[in-house]
Amino acid sequence: MREDRSMRTWPALLLALMVAAVVAALPAATALDGDPGGGPGGGLGGGPGGSSPPSPPADTPVPAVGRAWPVGLRPSVIRGWEPPATTYGRGHRGVDLTAAPGASVRAAAPGRISFAGRVAGRGVVSVELNGTGDPPLRTTYEPVRATAKKGTEVAAGEVIGVLEPTGSHCPASCLHWGLRRGDAYLDPLSLLPPWLLGRGPSRLLPVIGVPEPEARTVP
Repeated sequence: MREDRSMRTWPALLLALMVAAVVAALPAATALDGDPGGGPGGGLGGGPGGSSPPSPPADTPVPAVGRAWPVGLRPSVIRGWEPPATTYGRGHRGVDLTAAPGASVRAAAPGRISFAGRVAGRGVVSVELNGTGDPPLRTTYEPVRATAKKGTEVAAGEVIGVLEPTGSHCPASCLHWGLRRGDAYLDPLSLLPPWLLGRGPSRLLPVIGVPEPEARTVP
């Protein structure tokens, strides 16, 4: 008895349709917290065609290359960094800093403007930081009306825009400051050295087990 060819191909066709349905149900890759990526491919990771190099482990130290607060001299942190448990989980992918509408927004570290435009109705500026590895660190600032154009090299403390009066998710006006390496969100405060965070100067402490030198009396 000859077997119908359609009976042999039907299970494979059904499996392909089931896989396609599962893929379609997955959440689409989106730019979280308004960060558009800013790379040449325009995708989430910023690589060609939207792909990106694999990100280093989350516990990779962030170099303290920051030399200025984005707003003010030492603004209050309204809400700190709260990393989500999963890629699309709840959390706070950045920090919120107190600032009045119209305040100057500055680059925290030297780099290149990788994006300056609007995302979901909010002004966003992204700065790719110099000498911070591959993929490089990238800071984001919103809601900000950009005064610097994409591709511009900026120094730490250089004005890159002004805080917009609308678009903030804070109860009062604030700047949302973010930090990313590839697709991994990091704490932007880790960019700032202790002297900028207000922790005071470093002090040398005695080493345990090593006697301190005796004080000499000058005749």
